[in-house]
Amino acid sequence: MNINFSHPKPDQINQIMIIENSGFTPDEAASFDSMLERIKVINDTFITAVEDGKLAGYIVGPASNKRYIDDELYEKSVANDPNDDYQTVLSLVVHPDFKHHGIASALLTELKRVASDQGRKAITLTCLERLVSFYEDNGYQNEGVSDSSHAGETWYNMVLTL
Repeated sequence: MNINFSHPKPDQINQIMIIENSGFTPDEAASFDSMLERIKVINDTFITAVEDGKLAGYIVGPASNKRYIDDELYEKSVANDPNDDYQTVLSLVVHPDFKHHGIASALLTELKRVASDQGRKAITLTCLERLVSFYEDNGYQNEGVSDSSHAGETWYNMVLTL
């Protein structure tokens, strides 16, 4: 496996949206405009994984001063504040052709490096119950059911202390 990490360019939006829509239901997935805004506004914490020259997946989220993600983070992107303690994850998705290659875990590790370099104290995300064990295997602690009502789902707060 030869993964290269980089930050997306706006001309990759169509590839990114194919991956986004492969990993989330229509209610859960970010819109085209929202994802394009993330590419432009929080590019430093939007990391793509390229394997064998193909976009294989990505991870993205803004910095925050809150321990847990709230639904408003999904609505509008704001530039990362260097004083925020938390790095969030709004999307972590791997293209179906590249699943089970370790890419999702590699993206988590790369985001951990970036967040540490930026002085964050922890990474926070929400996930569905079926993914709790995956995040626990990557060092995250399950801190219970989230207040989020995003897409009408039950989400779990997962936190990795840096």
